[in-house]
Amino acid sequence: MKKKIVLAGGTGFIGQYLEDKFTATGYEVKIISRQPQHIAWSNQAGIISALDGAEMLINLAGKSVNCRYNDKNKEEIISSRTKTTQILGNALLACGSPPPLWINSSTATIYRHAEDRPMTEENGEIGTGFSVDVAKAWEQSFFDYQLPRTRQVALRMSIVLGAEGGVMEPYFNLVRFGLGGVQGAGNQMFSWIHIEDVYRAILFLQERTDLKGAFNVSAPHPVSNREFMKQLRKAMNRKLGLPAQKWMLEIGAVFMKTETELILKSRWVLPERLEKEGFQFTFDTLEKALQQIIPKKAIS
Repeated sequence: MKKKIVLAGGTGFIGQYLEDKFTATGYEVKIISRQPQHIAWSNQAGIISALDGAEMLINLAGKSVNCRYNDKNKEEIISSRTKTTQILGNALLACGSPPPLWINSSTATIYRHAEDRPMTEENGEIGTGFSVDVAKAWEQSFFDYQLPRTRQVALRMSIVLGAEGGVMEPYFNLVRFGLGGVQGAGNQMFSWIHIEDVYRAILFLQERTDLKGAFNVSAPHPVSNREFMKQLRKAMNRKLGLPAQKWMLEIGAVFMKTETELILKSRWVLPERLEKEGFQFTFDTLEKALQQIIPKKAIS
């Protein structure tokens, strides 16, 4: 039989990348999604069948946080994470041969706004506010399950960078139109990871059967917003970029139906556990990542 992996919520930027990678290495990839061509979240029997005999379950499901935080969206953001996690946990309990590893997405936003020192798994301080509440509820719904045959790993992911989607296109546009200066004070830290290293970290955690719990999935060299925009302008051959003050961002966020927290919160996160266990990043610096990501059309 062909080896099998299950991707839950696997139709977005990260999921599509992982599907392509695992398919290329000979895996059959089963996807659970609201899209009609995949296994539906309401199809409990189909989910159990997909999980039975799989090598790994990777759950990426959750409504995008790139929206206004009104009551309706807040409820959907939380429930889309906790309810899908519970569906998967219950399905694993019903499996005759469950996968030995369940990787559940989480977020580095679980830590507080940090400009004074970096946050690690051991010494990081959990923050406050809606985004932190989402992260805590997500991880609790995951770790509440006691699965004797399935190892559980939560990926506290920082901002994922890649050429095929994610956050890069809006930043490209800002720089193209001369708006690629600092956002807000510019001192807020920007923790990031290249999507290839997300994939490689998953392979590393799959191989290391002794590891479980929460892992910061973030490159070892975060930068300030000021430095991020500087390097992005340099990679795109744009010398100047107008800054955007906080009040400007607040107005823009309303029109763009998003929240300034996505830009202004200082995420200073280090991958202490991964590095201590011997994981080596392919894209450890932002310069290396941007060299791979920036398409020729963006610098022309």
